[in-house]
Amino acid sequence: MDLNMSVVGIIVSLGAIVVLALRGLGIAFIGPLAAAMVAIFSGMDVFKTLTGPYMGGFISYASKFFLIFLSASIFGKYMEDSGAAKAIAGKLLSLVGHKGPFYVLFSVALITLVLTLGGVSMFVVIFTVMPIARPLFKEMNIPWHLFIAAFIFGIGSLSMTMVPGSPSIQNIMPTKYLGTTTMAAPLLGIICSIMIMSLNAWYMHWQLKKCHARGEGYADSAPSNESEEIAETKPLPGFLISLVPPLAVVISLNAFKFEPMWALLTGCIFAAVCFWKHIDSHFKTINGGTNNTAIPIINTCADVGYGMTVAATAGFKIISAYLMAIPGPPIVALSLATFMMTGITGSSSGGLAIVLETLIGKYSAMGLNPEMLHRVVVMSSGVFDAMPHSGATVTALAVSGLTHRQAYRHVWYGHVVATLLVMLVAIPLAVLLY
Repeated sequence: MDLNMSVVGIIVSLGAIVVLALRGLGIAFIGPLAAAMVAIFSGMDVFKTLTGPYMGGFISYASKFFLIFLSASIFGKYMEDSGAAKAIAGKLLSLVGHKGPFYVLFSVALITLVLTLGGVSMFVVIFTVMPIARPLFKEMNIPWHLFIAAFIFGIGSLSMTMVPGSPSIQNIMPTKYLGTTTMAAPLLGIICSIMIMSLNAWYMHWQLKKCHARGEGYADSAPSNESEEIAETKPLPGFLISLVPPLAVVISLNAFKFEPMWALLTGCIFAAVCFWKHIDSHFKTINGGTNNTAIPIINTCADVGYGMTVAATAGFKIISAYLMAIPGPPIVALSLATFMMTGITGSSSGGLAIVLETLIGKYSAMGLNPEMLHRVVVMSSGVFDAMPHSGATVTALAVSGLTHRQAYRHVWYGHVVATLLVMLVAIPLAVLLY
């Protein structure tokens, strides 16, 4: 078997993932297909590869994280069905959003940040925030494409990877491999959080000024799926009571050091009690949350299975040796590997899972600080995950009624470029601090 062909097979399979994802195929199908391509180029038996390394990685990830995904999805469904997420969003927007166009953008970012830090999934958040934000964008004649700039600020790297104690799946995953907690490397996380907030606030202000200078208003990028909003008659829970379940998750996870699954289940119990009269059917809500678990966990497992297939090839040993030989601190090579895997898969959790399964043990064995490894690898997963083929990117644009041409630049600059700039500071800072 030609070692160079094995490397070529990995590269070709990665290219296939990007192309097929952009054409609309799901990763649950692409993952095993790409794994089969890797096996062929590496001279491996395709069937034995798919039933061996591929399914080994798939099952390994599911065994570690299925219950976390399940409890998180049920919690998010409680926040959605009860109207609690909408109550929080409406209150924050009423407090901040009427002071001017920039405050509308900032309040949308603040709402998404609060909700995602409270354990509510991005997919729930966008359906919650968009109908509340749209009338204010119209009223203040703010170009609708700027909604994405504010939304990506709130749901992106800040709450997903940087804020210490965040209940995001990305911040939870390394705890299973490094023995750390979600509060790992708090000083580094706080510094990077302030930096990313400053960059995104500046970017939104700059874009708003540019739009005003061009005379661009709401109608110039009105959503293609806009329809007359139907007022809901269902009473919402109060703002303060709506905050109780998310706070229960964050406190039990960080103050009481609960395992992530138990922290999220604690949030579910608080939500069931606090929103008892606002839930039409608890069984229906639980079933809805359970069903919402399927696609995210299967897609991520498919990513991991592909990664474990790559790790079983001779070509991967060559690539690993090359990465490990990069001059400078080892954390630089680890970050580059994470950039590559999350960029190709279009998924922070999928790419991060591959790195954790295949590489993190080597860096941990070097005696590097586990908290530093945790925070840096998690933050690295939130840089190139928002490529045009990313599921989160595609969903956010589609739900907002916008195209890549209209709004992807806000994802690129507000998430990818801004986070990369922060990482250029974070890596040397991590080396100095730890």
